[in-house]
Amino acid sequence: MSSSKIAFFLCISFISGIFIEEINQSLRLVFLIIAISMISVLWGNKKAVLFGFCIVFFVLGSLYINKKAVSDFGEVVFVGTIIEEPDKREDTNKLTVSSPKGKVLVTVNKYPEFNYGDKLKIEGELKKPAVFEDFNYKDYLKKEGIYYVSYFPKVSLISKGGGISFYRSLLSLKEKFRNTIKENLSFSQGSVLAAMVLGDKNRVSDNLKEKLNKAGVRHVTAVSGLHVVIISTALMSIFSFFGKDKAFYLSLIFIFLFVLLTGLQPSGVRAGIMGGVFLLGKKAGRKSVSSRTLVLVATLMLLFNPLLLRYDVGFQLSFLAVMGIITFSNFFSRKLKFIKFKTIREIVVITISAQLFVLPLLIYNFGRISLVSIFGNILILPVVWWVMVLGFLMIIFGGFFLAQILSLVLALILGYILVIVDLLALFPEITFNNVHWFWLLILYSILTGFAIWVKKKEKYTFLG
Repeated sequence: MSSSKIAFFLCISFISGIFIEEINQSLRLVFLIIAISMISVLWGNKKAVLFGFCIVFFVLGSLYINKKAVSDFGEVVFVGTIIEEPDKREDTNKLTVSSPKGKVLVTVNKYPEFNYGDKLKIEGELKKPAVFEDFNYKDYLKKEGIYYVSYFPKVSLISKGGGISFYRSLLSLKEKFRNTIKENLSFSQGSVLAAMVLGDKNRVSDNLKEKLNKAGVRHVTAVSGLHVVIISTALMSIFSFFGKDKAFYLSLIFIFLFVLLTGLQPSGVRAGIMGGVFLLGKKAGRKSVSSRTLVLVATLMLLFNPLLLRYDVGFQLSFLAVMGIITFSNFFSRKLKFIKFKTIREIVVITISAQLFVLPLLIYNFGRISLVSIFGNILILPVVWWVMVLGFLMIIFGGFFLAQILSLVLALILGYILVIVDLLALFPEITFNNVHWFWLLILYSILTGFAIWVKKKEKYTFLG
């Protein structure tokens, strides 16, 4: 058995332990005794020894999450620094502030505005995030290390210009790019472009978000692994005339710039890593290597933040989407050879491959699926890379005449996207109520079986 395959099984065991999390201490001890016995007694049997080490890694994963006791503090006064880019909404701003108790999410009025690095004195109530009937806000914030919130406290500015200078400069540049978009495009068109190239998903109106969901193309405006993979595939095709190696490096540079433009948002960094793994797999040309690499990368990300696995749906969807594409893309490429236009065929293949793996999770978390998702992706994705490329050029050349010319072209393309979204949003969705996790287990068991069958079929086709 190869070392990469051994690492794959150990990583899967560790990830499974993080996911299960809640294991009785006595049961952990029993597992460890069994594992140590297998390793010591059956040392000559490689499979038994590997199984023993998998049990050990499973137990280690279940111990890895550090549970933090949280209680309301009531009225407090503390001094903290804004450590992330402020989340600016229509009427309010949300500030992630350091404090003696860790990160605090502070909701303030839109004005006066505060920026990254500002040192503030905050006087107000510190409490635990709420758990709503249809949304666990506490777990949503927990994955980013935020355990406390404060709503509309008294905030006084102490000083400006703190934090990391590089990051502060990056956010300043990002703000200039936002202004360029505002100056050259309408609000709805600009919000879509800003979401695509700057990661400003919260600036898209709730009405438009709902339409994007109904059309099944919300991922186009989200910073996710699927979004980056779609762009990566288009870029690899565009740059292919330079040769496979150069196309890989050019696409990788584009992804790096994209992650920088999002202001190094955690979701953007994770999406960039997922996209990079996909590109690496495309370059290597070996599906097994890329899938194992993806699992290894996911493990490393969970070592830094194990809460992503249970509480970050975006991480889950990104991982599953990329895994689906790696697993099924060759299979569906052969089945859809009758689609002669290569770009359209690749988009359909990526969409089907990704949707197969994420569909059960989407149903479980959101209770809805779009009936027109495939059509939406076929109609919209071919122009997405144009929006990305022209959008980058427009914001870079902001203030020059070229930016105005590019904005005219972008206005036409974005207008086309919005019209398609409006039309497809008229179609009904399939909704599900209170889907039990047991059905999630069954669906992914079926998908795993299908993936094994596809792998065997591809091996047989290759040998035959």
